[in-house]
Amino acid sequence: MTDTILDRVAATIESRKGGDPAASYVAKLFAKGDDAILKKIGEEATETVMAAKDARVSGDGSKVLYEVADLWFHSLVLLAQFGLTPQQVLEELARREGVSGIAEKAARQDN
Repeated sequence: MTDTILDRVAATIESRKGGDPAASYVAKLFAKGDDAILKKIGEEATETVMAAKDARVSGDGSKVLYEVADLWFHSLVLLAQFGLTPQQVLEELARREGVSGIAEKAARQDN
């Protein structure tokens, strides 16, 4: 497995499980549980949308980049909460590669 930034961030997040919530933001999220993590993802998704709307007007996408990084980070925390990895997400994306989004969604509805 290639050591990517996603792997390194995921490993750091994993190492924070059971850590001191007073010393680690991620440990604090884990201590608060699923709802706190989900709330942060919702907040970051909203901030990403707002940054994109601002960028549409200003032409400056730097805030979009910043907010997407926050969204991805908190998504990595959620993955770790459920024992999942970035590699599994990449494998799921690879599985979907070349498949029409319409066909992929229809296949999920059949399950």
